[in-house]
Amino acid sequence: MSDQQPTGSDLSPPGESTSDTSPSRTAQLKRWAALDTTSGALLLTAATIAVVWANSPWRDSYQDLLEIEFGPAALHLHLSLADWIADGMLAIFFFVVGVELKHEFVAGTLRDFKLAGVPIVAALGGMIVPAACYVAVVGIGDPEALGGWAIPTATDIAFALAVLAIFGRGLPVALRTFLLTLAVVDDLLGITVIATFYTDTINLPALLGALVAVAVFAVLVRMARRWWLLLLPVALTAWTLMHASGVHATIAGVLLGFSVPAVAIRGERMPRTELFDETVRPYSAALALPVFAFAAAGVTVVGTSGIIQPVSIGIMLGLVVGKVVGVLAFTALMVRFTPLRLPDSIGLRDLLPVGMLTGVGFTVALLIAELSFEVGSDSHAAAAKAAILAGSVVSAAIAAVLLRWDARQLRDPDMNRDGIPDVDRDVIGG
Repeated sequence: MSDQQPTGSDLSPPGESTSDTSPSRTAQLKRWAALDTTSGALLLTAATIAVVWANSPWRDSYQDLLEIEFGPAALHLHLSLADWIADGMLAIFFFVVGVELKHEFVAGTLRDFKLAGVPIVAALGGMIVPAACYVAVVGIGDPEALGGWAIPTATDIAFALAVLAIFGRGLPVALRTFLLTLAVVDDLLGITVIATFYTDTINLPALLGALVAVAVFAVLVRMARRWWLLLLPVALTAWTLMHASGVHATIAGVLLGFSVPAVAIRGERMPRTELFDETVRPYSAALALPVFAFAAAGVTVVGTSGIIQPVSIGIMLGLVVGKVVGVLAFTALMVRFTPLRLPDSIGLRDLLPVGMLTGVGFTVALLIAELSFEVGSDSHAAAAKAAILAGSVVSAAIAAVLLRWDARQLRDPDMNRDGIPDVDRDVIGG
């Protein structure tokens, strides 16, 4: 999103300084937490702690911690700590995704199909081919596990952008925009998959109530800021009703994010999507995602058999091979047979590391794995999570090497081969 700052004091995110003096320490901390590199580092740290603890002599205490139950049973919220994290904490992340999607569709790169067409099609390829890889392997070796077909289709925005920020220095900034657009579309498709294929039964009154709460939130978020104190209780109501409806509660976060206006209103210079993104993203990046990674990544492999099975092979193949093949193949077809072209400064060779980055599944992939297989009692769950972690690490490592290789290559004046010299010369880290 735009780096433009609001000028009116009523629009400054909490903790921001609105005078000409330097930002407060709170504001500096929030900006640090929202960085791609920070988010990726926190995710990796949390996942590492979980894996080490889950394979230590004290691994039973890790599972016992996640199985602690609390919450009001009358509201269908007497949940384990693991469920609270997956359904509650992750809703914060999906709210940020919803806000980002709304902004991109209305005021960003997705508003113009001529600009967004190639990464949109690349995202489709990056979902179809990995799913086909999984189905091909699991359909032959373990047909009962075909329900996990969507696991290798996900891309972790935070991890992927963190690897690009660290190892992509010197490459065009347009490459980050391309990856971000692709990952945002990937998330939108992933959200659709979760809502469509991983909802067993629906409590219609609760679902309608959740939609009403989202509508109330949409009205309040467009009003003067003095009404914004009501946003949190209304959002919690929407989340609670969505959870009771049987639809995964994180969908409430997406819908609430979509309701935030993406154009400036009431004479403001900053769209409220940008304001909410700046305000909530640090908590998503520094709290919600690392906590979810800690709860979801703790796969016990010590003394466990059956980690290598069709499910894990299908996921690994989908993430490490299917993702990059899908992105490259669909992009090549789009550029070859349609008038659409890659953005300035980007060539097909740049998409090799980008395709590998999309194989960093992690957050959303772990969520889909938990929805696909019953954790703790299904033999496929541990194998799926282990494959997600391994596949994401392998994809990130290969992408890092390819990014450094790409950065050392000479760049043509017309990388996207549209017959017009490239004008975008900004580089990552420049």
